Order: sequence, then structure tokens, then C-alpha cells
Amino acid sequence: MATAAPATFAHPHTHPHTQALRPLPLGALRHLGPNWYAPVMGTAIVGTAGAGLPGADGIPGLRTACTAVWALSLALLLALLCARALHWTHHHDQARAHLLDPATAPFYGCLAMALTAVGGGALVVGRDWIGLPAALALDAVLFTAGTVVGLVAAVAVPYLLVVRGGAPSPVWLLPVVAPMVSAALGPLLVPHLPPGQEQQALLFGCLAMFGLSLLATLVMLPLVLARLVSTTAPLPLVLTPTLFLALGPLGQSTTAAGNVADLAPGVVPVPHAIAAAVAVLYGVPVMGFALLWLAFAGALVVRARRRGMGFAMTWWAFTFPVGTCVTGAASLGRHTGLAAFDVLAVALYVLLVTAWGGAAVRTVRGLVSGELLAGPRPAPVAPRPATARTR
Repeated sequence: MATAAPATFAHPHTHPHTQALRPLPLGALRHLGPNWYAPVMGTAIVGTAGAGLPGADGIPGLRTACTAVWALSLALLLALLCARALHWTHHHDQARAHLLDPATAPFYGCLAMALTAVGGGALVVGRDWIGLPAALALDAVLFTAGTVVGLVAAVAVPYLLVVRGGAPSPVWLLPVVAPMVSAALGPLLVPHLPPGQEQQALLFGCLAMFGLSLLATLVMLPLVLARLVSTTAPLPLVLTPTLFLALGPLGQSTTAAGNVADLAPGVVPVPHAIAAAVAVLYGVPVMGFALLWLAFAGALVVRARRRGMGFAMTWWAFTFPVGTCVTGAASLGRHTGLAAFDVLAVALYVLLVTAWGGAAVRTVRGLVSGELLAGPRPAPVAPRPATARTR
């Protein structure tokens, strides 16, 4: 990894005010990796999950607040896309190093999920402010781009991991979870397509991505568990929050099953009762495992915190995966009519907002101080052993 760029690149005779301006942003962007799309995902899910809570329409101001949060996620996405474009233009060597690094490349799944999450939010809540035609166009563009990036990452990143190797990590789940996000949000576009082949193609495409992501997750998750119990290469404390990433495919697949069940009867000859039953039979056991993993990962995070785990961008793993569990629980509540799932959705949403607030405040603080965009610190040089002097 390259060392951090100097604070300024100005000539020594440049005016001091000019010296503090212009060159600094480009230098600060040198270590802006694809992991920075995680805040976009985490912010977007706060808006969409809140709007889908049971009884949300009866809570004054909630939908407006959710729309405002979605607008923030859209602004963050646009700003980050511009910043990453500058990163590739002015720091191509570092960007290429990130792309070929097995520890960093999986975060390109965050780019795909950020695009689809913001696009889906446009149809869920953004339409209130920008209108349905603009929301539909925005979702179509972002969903298409996010799905393409996600499918490429789902193939290219595992290939890179096989070729270049590296210790298994929960971040390996990111590229294979991206198609599941498309599978969950794609059905929102189905009613806006012409009836017939177009609607069926999108719906079956979402089902194909559902299976792709689910089976790939089942392959990856045992590798992550093996790393957790390893005594030779334990998971670093800073990566402990990434254990929450396993909640993503669990909650998002439950959400996807519910969304497909809502729309399939009007597209394919399947009775609504059967589609809903399939979604429930799949979603309830998966949600049960998600709650087990939430407790397990939470206990390990508490343990890591006691051992000195500080803030890092990995804390954003507490947001989007938990948000998918919120939407999954809300979907089960709609299809089963059980109040227990409604209560679970609200409780998980409180956890989501709390996690988002904590991560957002610390991220802003780190940006202001410059710590989050600083390069990796060089390893300390071991002192040379003392030798006896001879006369």
C-alpha cells in the first residue's frame, strides 16, 4: 500500500492561502476506497425501511423524515461517485491496487448495492418529492447499473480471491450479496413494465439472482465460520463488525421472497395464497437464523470493544444488514398477520437508527480531523540490537 500523500503539493513560493487550497482535496482522495459506498447503503436503508414499518403511515412526520434521509443518501451517492472518478483519474495506481487487492476488491459489491438501494428508495419514498416519472427513471438507471456491477463483481471478485488467495473474511460476502439486493428491489419495477414478456423477464431474472446469491452465500459462510474458530489466523478486532454482513443475505432474501410473492400472481399463473405461503415458509426459518446470528455477532462485537476495538469504517456493517432484517420482518408481518413480526421490525429499526447515528457521527468526526482519509501508518522499525564495543 502506498504511503499517504503529503498535505499540500504547492511550490514553496506559492501564496500561503493558495497553498492551503486546491491541491489538498486531490491528495486527500488518494486512499478513498470502495468501502466508502457503505455509508450510502446504510443511509438509504434507513429511509426505505422506516417507510415500510407497520403503521408507518399513521406516524406524523415519519415518511417525510424517511424521504429526507433518502435524499441525503442520493446526495452522498452523487458526491462519492464524483470523488471516486477523481480518485481513478488522479490516483490511478492506488485505484488499480485497490481493484487487485483481495482485501479491498470485495468492497466493490458496496458500489452495486449503493446504486440499487438508492434507486429502490426513489420509488419507495423519493417519489413524494421528485414525482413518480422522475423516480421511475432514476430507479431504472440505478437499478440497471447496480445490477450489472453486482453481477460482474459476483464473478470477478471470487475469481480474484481464488487466484490471489488470502485469509477468508466476512467481507467476502459483499460481492455475492449484491445480486440479492437487486432481487429484492427489482420487483418494484415490475408493475411499471408492459404486461407479458417484459414483466416476466424481470421477475424471473430476480428469481435467478435470488438463487445465485443464496447459493454463493451458502458456500462463503462456512469459510467465514472456519476463520472465526481458527487459532492460527484469528479475525482482527477492526473486522469484528463485518460479522454483521452475514445478516445481509438473510434479511434481504426474506424481503425478496416477500416482494416476489406480492407481484408474482399478477405476472405468472400462481395464486397469491401459494406465493405468500412459499415466502412465509422460507422467510420464517431464515429470520430465525438471522436473529441467532445477530446475537452471536453482537456478543463478539461487545467482546472486541472490551479488548480495545475503536471506530473504523467497518462500523457501517451495523447498518445495511440490520436494515434488511427490518424489511424482512415487516414483510413477514404483512404475510402472516402476526403482531410479533411487526414488533420485531420496529425493534430492529430502533437498533438500525441507533447504529446509523453512531457510525455517522464518528464518520463526520473522522473526516473533519482527516484521520479516515489518511494513508496507512508505516510499520514501526525494530531497533537494531546493541553490540558490545571492543577496544
